Amino acid sequence: MASPSTTTKFSSVLLRTLHNTLQQRTDLEGQLRRGPLQIKAVQSMVDEAQANVDAAAETLKKTRMTADEKQLQLQTREAHVKNLQGKLNTAASNKEFSLLKDQIAADEQANSVQSDEILEVLERIDTCEVELGRAQKKLEQAQADQTKRVNEIEARLEQVRQDLARINEQLAAHEADIPAAVKADYRRLVDARGDEALAAVEQDSCGGCYQTLTTQVLNQVMLSTLTHCPNCNAFLYQA
Repeated sequence: MASPSTTTKFSSVLLRTLHNTLQQRTDLEGQLRRGPLQIKAVQSMVDEAQANVDAAAETLKKTRMTADEKQLQLQTREAHVKNLQGKLNTAASNKEFSLLKDQIAADEQANSVQSDEILEVLERIDTCEVELGRAQKKLEQAQADQTKRVNEIEARLEQVRQDLARINEQLAAHEADIPAAVKADYRRLVDARGDEALAAVEQDSCGGCYQTLTTQVLNQVMLSTLTHCPNCNAFLYQA
């Protein structure tokens, strides 16, 4: 940890300006990092809407397949009933005739149940089609919202990039005024800690780590003598 300097003068005004500029840079860099995450979040809403459409379409497909299978079963059983009815006229005995009649009755009963099931499935198909339509509309809305939101985010990010370039120019200009004796120390701390490399003195404490400062340290800061916080090593300046 660096010791407070007793010789190098470092204006609190310059330190305050550097700190404010570094904080602005940190904020802008944070906005740039959040931009892709925001775009990803918008995309996730579209992905969810698409997944709902796919699920609704798959449900509709399976329901239609069920209806087709039941209708095929009904047609097969109806054909079987016709075949049995044809055999009634050629029955060799009353027993055979009675057996055929019983089988026909059973198949016709099964066909009646099957017909009711088919009607229920067809109603489910109607419901599935409505649900699919709703899901598709929600997807279209999500896609429209995505286009609008992404355009807004990208426009804002472009402005942030321009602001960041301007802030970096301002920072470079301010850093040119840093005393040569401490430029290397400043550069090392800022590269490692960003805007946390500097801290204002607030109510006799370091504004970065909130460590209470001694009278000696406070006096050095008041005299614009380069002073590090004894605890967090940040450059201190008068708020």
